[in-house]
Amino acid sequence: MTVRHHPSDETLFRYASGFLSTGPRIVVATHLETCPACRSLVADLEALGGKMLAELPPSHMAYDALGDRLLTSEGRGVGGQRDLPAAVKAPPEGFLAPRPLRVCEIGGWRWVAPGVRLSRVRVLEDPHAIIILLRVKAGRHMPEHGHTGFEVTQVLSGSFSDGGNEYLPGDFVEGDSEAEHMPIIGARSECISLAAIEGQIRFRGFFGRLLQPFVGI
Repeated sequence: MTVRHHPSDETLFRYASGFLSTGPRIVVATHLETCPACRSLVADLEALGGKMLAELPPSHMAYDALGDRLLTSEGRGVGGQRDLPAAVKAPPEGFLAPRPLRVCEIGGWRWVAPGVRLSRVRVLEDPHAIIILLRVKAGRHMPEHGHTGFEVTQVLSGSFSDGGNEYLPGDFVEGDSEAEHMPIIGARSECISLAAIEGQIRFRGFFGRLLQPFVGI
């Protein structure tokens, strides 16, 4: 698998140092499963954080929140993700969950619009995190939307195009509060993607309003 679109260096730094919130952290961890280049960069960032801690004066070495964020990957899951409680539900039918999702509660597929199904992903340690799986038929247009915070998406299967770029399995997409977009699913096959957002989603149009209650915002 050739990955062409990656998390920004800033996002990977936030991930490695523990400053990324639960939802985006799960999506980044899923990206790291299929991207050796980003795994290598995260390992370097974690090693740098460990070195910085080692060089602090002894009086500053008490175990605290900063030290917890800058620990290396020892004792963690994929690329710095802490081990979480066991899953309480199986993935929806026809979906093989990436390893970072196997410690989450994944709901069944729910119809939300023609050709669009959605599954909520819940993390027991942070039940308010907004994480969703989207399963969209080939050739469909997703509802136009923006958001008030940081949004990340990982393509798991199929493809979609957005803003002049095509995103294939393994690709990672970031959006900010200024982005307004309407992704178009590739014509060859359905697309399954994993998305998380900090803040709120602003859907437009009739089908967008149908999606709103399913993402719990």
